[in-house]
Amino acid sequence: MKKLFPVIFIFIFAFSVFGQKGFLFEKGVNKTVIPFKFINNLIFIPIKVNGVELNFLLDSGVEETILFSMEDKKEVSFFNIEKITLRGLGEEESVEGLKSANNTLEIRGLKSSGHLLYIVLDQSFNLSSRIGIPVNGIIGYHFLKNNLVEIDYDRKRITVYRDNDKNRKRIERKFQKVPITIERLKPYINSKVVMNSVEIPVKLLIDIGNSDAIWLFENKPKAIKVPAKNFADYLGQGFSGDVEGKRAQISKFTMADFEFYNPIIAFPDSSSIKNVQLVKDRSGSVGSEILRRFLVVFDYQNQKMYLRKNGDFYSPFSYNKSGVEIQHDGLQWVQETVRLETVPIVKSADQVLKENESENNFKYKFVLKPIYLIGNVRKNSPAALCGLQKGDVIVRVNNTSAYKYTLNEINSLLKSEVEKWITFEVERQGKVLVFKFQLLNVL
Repeated sequence: MKKLFPVIFIFIFAFSVFGQKGFLFEKGVNKTVIPFKFINNLIFIPIKVNGVELNFLLDSGVEETILFSMEDKKEVSFFNIEKITLRGLGEEESVEGLKSANNTLEIRGLKSSGHLLYIVLDQSFNLSSRIGIPVNGIIGYHFLKNNLVEIDYDRKRITVYRDNDKNRKRIERKFQKVPITIERLKPYINSKVVMNSVEIPVKLLIDIGNSDAIWLFENKPKAIKVPAKNFADYLGQGFSGDVEGKRAQISKFTMADFEFYNPIIAFPDSSSIKNVQLVKDRSGSVGSEILRRFLVVFDYQNQKMYLRKNGDFYSPFSYNKSGVEIQHDGLQWVQETVRLETVPIVKSADQVLKENESENNFKYKFVLKPIYLIGNVRKNSPAALCGLQKGDVIVRVNNTSAYKYTLNEINSLLKSEVEKWITFEVERQGKVLVFKFQLLNVL
C-alpha cells in the first residue's frame, strides 16, 4: 500500500519547555467546537499564531509545535529566536531549524501564551503538496494536554471541554474508559495483535497523525515478524528522509474490548527508525485508520482515553492497490463554460422575450484548478508494470479531467475494494501518453 501521503515524524534535539501552559479557556468559556478538514485520515485545524491564521495537522504523536512552509506567511512575527537541529524518522542527516519562544496561539475561545515553536527552514519539506491544501504546521501535546478533547470523525468536528468533574462524568456515562499512559508527552496504550495464530501483547503510541491502522517494529518483542505475504512500500516522510518498509495483513488486533479482523499494517525498516528514541517496551503505533472508527475523547490529565463506536467501525480495511502515489503540484488556469442568467423582457401582454434570445447564452471564464503528478511508483505494482513513472503529470483519470477531482477523491479511487480498471492519461516530456492498469489485491 502506498501511503496516501507521507506521515510526518518529528523528533527535536533540544530542551522542551515544560513550563508551557498549553491551551486554556478564556474567561467565561467552558466549551468550544472546532470544525476540521479530514483528508486521507488526518485532521487539519486553523490556529492563529501571533494573530495570523495558519493551518495545522493535529498529531498526538508529536511533542512540540512545528512550523514549516512559511514562505507565503511572511507577516507572522516570531520572538526570541535561536538555531536548533531537527531530526526524525528516515535515513538522512538532521536539518537546521529555529526555536522561537513566547508566542501566542489562539483558536475559538482557547489561548496558549508563552508557546514554544520550532520552525523548519528547509522549504523542500512541504506537506501541502501531499494533501492538496496549505499546511503550515503540526501541533500535538500542547493542544491536547489541559482539557477534555473529543474528536468526532463522523461530523468532522473537535469539541473541547473544560476539564471538570461534571464534563468527565457525562463522558464516562456514554463512553468506554480505556487507560493510557503519557510518556515523553505522548499517549500510549497496551493492546494485542494476533500473528501466525499467536497472540502478542504490544505497547503502541496513539498516533492520530499516522494515517495507517497499525505500525509494528520487527522483533520488538521478538515474536513480531513480518508475515511471509507482504510487499515493500514507501511509508512516509520524516525530517531525516523517506521512511521505507513493508506492508502486510494480520489476523486480529485488539484494543481494550474492541476487536478488528484482518487489518493492513506496516513494518518500517530498522534503518528508518534508527534515530528514534523509543520509550520502554514500545512495539509500534496505532493510527487513524483504527481511531477514525470511534468517537474519541482524550483526557491527558487523568491518563484516560474514552471510546465509542461510530458508523465506520465495521468498515473493511483497504489500501492503495495501484502502487502509485499522487501529489499536488501547483495550480493551472482552466477555461470553463458558464451558462448566462437571462432576464425576461415583456414586449406586450402576449409576448415575452429573453435577453440574448437569439445569441449563445454561454460565456467562458478562467479558473484556477489543481495540477497532479505522480510522486512515487512502487516497484512491481500495477502502475509500475503498465509503465507509469515518477514525475508524470496526470491529465485525465478514467476519461475525466484530473483537475475535476480532489486529491482525496483520487486516492479513494485507488483504494477501491473492487479490483477495477483505471486509465491514466499523463504528460511526460511534452508527450501525452495513456496507461491502463487494474487494481490488484496482493495481500
